[in-house]
Amino acid sequence: MKEFYEAIVIGAGHAGCEAALALARKGHKTLLLTISLDAVAFLACNPSIGGTAKGQLVSEIDALGGEMGKIADKTAIQIRMLNRGRGPAVQSLRAQADKVEYHTQMKKVVESTKNLFLKQGEATKIVIDGDKRSVITAVGDEFEAKAIVFATGVYLDSRIIIGSYTENVGPNGFKNAKLLSSSLTKLGYKLLRFKTGTPARVNKRSVDFKNLEEQNGEEFIQPFSFMTKKPIKNKAKCYLTYTNLATHQIILDNLDKAPAISGEIKGIGPRYCPSIETKIVRFADKDRHQLFLEPEALSTNEIYIQGFSTSMPADIQKQMIHSLKGLENAEIMRDAYAIEYDCIDPLQLKPSLESKLHDGLFFAGQINGTSGYEEAAAQGLMAGINAALFLENKQPLVLSRSEAYIGVLIDDIVTKGTQEPYRMMTSRAEYRLSLRQDNADLRLTEIGKEVGLVDQKRYKMFLDKKQKLKNISLLLNQKLKIDENLIKFFEKNNENPPKNSISLKECIKRPNIDAFKINQKFGVFKDFDYEVINEINLITKYEGYLKQQEEDIEKLKKMESQTIPEDFDYTKQKGLKIETIQKLTEVKPINLGQASRVSGVSPADIAVLGILVKKHKEAKNAERRDH
Repeated sequence: MKEFYEAIVIGAGHAGCEAALALARKGHKTLLLTISLDAVAFLACNPSIGGTAKGQLVSEIDALGGEMGKIADKTAIQIRMLNRGRGPAVQSLRAQADKVEYHTQMKKVVESTKNLFLKQGEATKIVIDGDKRSVITAVGDEFEAKAIVFATGVYLDSRIIIGSYTENVGPNGFKNAKLLSSSLTKLGYKLLRFKTGTPARVNKRSVDFKNLEEQNGEEFIQPFSFMTKKPIKNKAKCYLTYTNLATHQIILDNLDKAPAISGEIKGIGPRYCPSIETKIVRFADKDRHQLFLEPEALSTNEIYIQGFSTSMPADIQKQMIHSLKGLENAEIMRDAYAIEYDCIDPLQLKPSLESKLHDGLFFAGQINGTSGYEEAAAQGLMAGINAALFLENKQPLVLSRSEAYIGVLIDDIVTKGTQEPYRMMTSRAEYRLSLRQDNADLRLTEIGKEVGLVDQKRYKMFLDKKQKLKNISLLLNQKLKIDENLIKFFEKNNENPPKNSISLKECIKRPNIDAFKINQKFGVFKDFDYEVINEINLITKYEGYLKQQEEDIEKLKKMESQTIPEDFDYTKQKGLKIETIQKLTEVKPINLGQASRVSGVSPADIAVLGILVKKHKEAKNAERRDH
């Protein structure tokens, strides 16, 4: 017998959970099908959430009404801001999450959400019949829906590799999906073969921490979720160690046994997160590489060696680890491994993450050739929102590059494709000073409310913050009188004292002074919390740069307002190069802005395309008038 749902989400990792929660919260009966209930929101690689550019993604997910930020805050055992010594455009929050608790808490949310049904089963075949789409499982169950979201992660025909040993399983030894790749190929999808990896885990009691550098968390720091109001307590320590010449020699002496070097691994690995053996070969001039020892959870002794991903044979891994300071006698609890898996070419997707080949099929996460929990969750949320809007016969939600890191991420993969596992970085975002982590709620909460994921409680908190920002901004013109107190304050902060009274705004703009120091000394912002003081501090300090970025954003909006009709046939246009026609036909950009970012399309091509699109629209309008 068939079971009927409005939507089916295949895969319950970070993308699948966000997609299913978005659909269910918007009132759609949704099946979340996972190959293992033990793998729901499982942190298969590093036990952390956030990091450079990734922290911004998590706060954007939260501002739109997603779940990752809340669970990350709830299960964090250490939290700190990366790039604290650099500008706010590149600062990102990173938390060590309790691996066990993160899975437990997210699974609890999924299981208790109305309209959401969680079931264990392996999807093996997709059947499309008109507007009906069915998923058939390994045991013969058949589920029918109008929309399907594929969020299969790294499980498609996956295999792990440790030296010459291989096993056809998913991450952490979970069962893999053996037959779904074949079904996707039959539906016309081009598949890619990618690879990633994970380091060994060692027993905490066997590590000598005495001579290692401690990495402590930060107190009183703005968390991921704008709903979290209590400071996160740091309950664990991380430690730093380094590779050394002995480590490098062990690797170099055994390169013939390294699958990543020898060619045993056929999948393409991430350039920005390579295995340690690839690092040693690629950066031969470096005599050491930084490694982080990070706790997996409070309930286990397992320690994760971040930066030491490898697929070397187990005996070589042991030698490598024992060459590291503090790990001379380390007990290896889990061997490191590489994992190969199938994913689709994301150029087959629209900016809504809906398939160009089949209506009602959406793709999110590592199946789209991306890497990382945060990138996956961001896509999952957007795919879930757009699958819901598809069911409601509404226009999809597409975030611009100027609105969110999520917009940058999706635009990059669907416009340019990817030749390796795609990782979000601050350098990919042209407007990163405007897309800070602290203002994600100001940028996206209204959008989250419009699509129906921001509830009244969150929206009230958002309006309260906006009002407080308005109130605090009124204080900026307040003057501080020149007196001995003020002169000493300036001198203490290595600033030349003003000759006359000075406004709070002018004070904040001084390089070595900020709103927090002013408040501590003069108490002018005592009625406002950290979040609001931090916001006004950044807005004031970078006012000139933000104004310039707003002008650039306006230019982008102008380009993106010039839409390209779906029926625009590039092959019938004169004035465009053959290569340009081929590339634009493949990508099918939705506006001139997106077209300008297609690889190989020049500004001259865009100028010609703008004229051709305008003529096409005029001809269509004339045709309608004639009828």
